[in-house]
Amino acid sequence: MAADTGSSFKDRPDGSAREAPVDLLIVGAGINGAGIARDAAGRGLSVVLCEKDDIAQGTSSRSGKLVHGGLRYLEYYEFRLVREALIEREVLLRLAPHIIWPMRFVLPHDRAQRPVWLIRLGLLLYDHLGGRRRLPASRGLDLSRAPEGAPLKTDYARGFEYSDCWVDDARLVILNAKSAAEHGARILPRTECVTARRSAGLWLVDLLDHRTGKTRQIHARVLVNGAGPWVDGVLSRVTGQNTGKRVRLVKGSHIVVPKHYAGPQAYLLQNPDRRVIFVNPYEQDYLLIGTTDIPYDGEPDAVAIEPDEIAYLCGVANRYFAKAIGPGDVVHAFSGIRPLYDDATENPSAVTRDYVFDIDGSIGEAPLLSIFGGKITTYRKLAEHALERLRPFLPGLRAPWTANEPLPGGDMADADFDRFLAAFRAAHAWLPPDLARHYARLYGTRAARVVGDARRLADLGRGLGDRLYEAEIRYLVDEEWAVTAEDILWRRTKHGLHLPAEAGSILEAWLGRAAVEPMLRA
Repeated sequence: MAADTGSSFKDRPDGSAREAPVDLLIVGAGINGAGIARDAAGRGLSVVLCEKDDIAQGTSSRSGKLVHGGLRYLEYYEFRLVREALIEREVLLRLAPHIIWPMRFVLPHDRAQRPVWLIRLGLLLYDHLGGRRRLPASRGLDLSRAPEGAPLKTDYARGFEYSDCWVDDARLVILNAKSAAEHGARILPRTECVTARRSAGLWLVDLLDHRTGKTRQIHARVLVNGAGPWVDGVLSRVTGQNTGKRVRLVKGSHIVVPKHYAGPQAYLLQNPDRRVIFVNPYEQDYLLIGTTDIPYDGEPDAVAIEPDEIAYLCGVANRYFAKAIGPGDVVHAFSGIRPLYDDATENPSAVTRDYVFDIDGSIGEAPLLSIFGGKITTYRKLAEHALERLRPFLPGLRAPWTANEPLPGGDMADADFDRFLAAFRAAHAWLPPDLARHYARLYGTRAARVVGDARRLADLGRGLGDRLYEAEIRYLVDEEWAVTAEDILWRRTKHGLHLPAEAGSILEAWLGRAAVEPMLRA
C-alpha cells in the first residue's frame, strides 16, 4: 500500500480529524526519519511518519550518493564515526545490493598537498578500522602506466586506489519508508506538522495535509524531530521551545557533466584549500562532481547552486584532468543543506558529521527527541541509537532487527546483484537489456511487480522516452507515494537527466488528467 488515505481518522465538523494515541510520531521523512520509522515499526511500535514535502525531497536526495566511511574525517580524528560508517558500509551493501554497489576511487597524489606517508597511513586505517570483508583493499598506482591515469594530466604520476560504495540516496529513503509501511507504519508525505504541545502526558500534534487542506490531530507518546535542516524550526515554531540554535547549516552543491573518460573508477581530488572533491561516474553517461562546503543562513527550501560554486568545482576538476570542463558543460546541478551539529568549529569542512541527540522530557512526561547532524551511511545505527535513548519511555521495546533484514527488493541470494540480473533477464527475455537492468537496479527482486503481466514491450503501455513506460509510472504512483513529475523523474528515478526538458510538463499533465487516473490505478 502506498499513500495513506486517512481512512482510519475520524472526521470532525471543522474538517480536522483525530485518532487514538500512537507510540511515535516522527517529523521529517529524510533518511533519519524513514530509518527510525522502519526500525520502530519492526519492533511492534505504532508509528506515524509525516513530511511537509515529498519523501527525501530535502537533503537526503541531494547528497554525494556515497555509502562511505569518510576517508577525510580521519584527519579530524573522527575515529568512532569512521569505524561505525565502515561497518555500516558492509551491512548496507548486503541489505540493498540493487541500489548500493562497490566503487573504486583513485586518489592522484599532489606533492603540494598531503604527504605520501599520511595518505598511506589513512588508507591503512581505512582498510582495517571497520573490519572490511567484501571490498578489496587499497593499493598504490603508477598513474603513468595504469589505465586509471589516462584521463589525468601527466603531472600526476603517482596515486592510490581504495574502495567505497555508491548509493541511490533517494531510493534508500523510499525503501526505508516502504519497509516501515509494510511493518505497519503510516507514511504521510506532503503533511506538515504545524503545532505540537504536551497534553495529559502525551503530545497533541496538529498535521496539515497540503493536498487536501485538511488537518489531522494525533496524540503521540513520543515526538521525534528528524526534520534535518528544519530541526531548529520545528523546535521553535512547532513546539514553541526557545533552546537556541544548535544546528549549523552547510551548503553542498554538485554538478553533472558528460563523462569524458573510460572505465568505472571514480576520483578523489585534493585541492589547495585542503578540501577534497569527488568525481563519480553517474547514470552511465555522466560524471557527478562535488561537493562544496559553504556556511548557509537562508531558508533551506530556497537553496540553489551559485555560479561561483560551479566555477570552483570545474576548477578543481581542471587541475587534474587533461580534458577541461566549464559551466557550459554542466547539464544538471543541485544543492542540499547539511544539518550539522554546531560544534563551534570555524572551518565548515571540519564540522563534525557525527550525530547528536537531545531529549527533552523526564519520565512521566511526553519526550521530544531531536536529532542533530548525521550522515546517510550511518542512518541505520542512528535509528538504533535513537530508539535506545527512548527505551525508558517505551517499556518492553524489542531488540534491534534491521541489520539482518534486506530492504525491499534487496532479498537476493548472497546479495549477488549480477546473478539476480541474469535470472531476471532470462525470465523476461523480451525486455531490452538496458530496460531490464534499469528495473533490476531500481526495484531489485520487486522488478517483476513493475513488469506485471506484460509479455512484450507494448504491454508496458505508452512510453515517454528513456525507458519510462506507463507500467513504471503506475507502480511509482501506487506503491511509492509519487504524485508529481518531479517525484518520478528526479527522486524515484533519474529519468529526468535523460529526457528532454518538456518531458516534465508532459508527465505532469498526464498525471493530472482525470482520464488517466483509472489507467494509473488499474
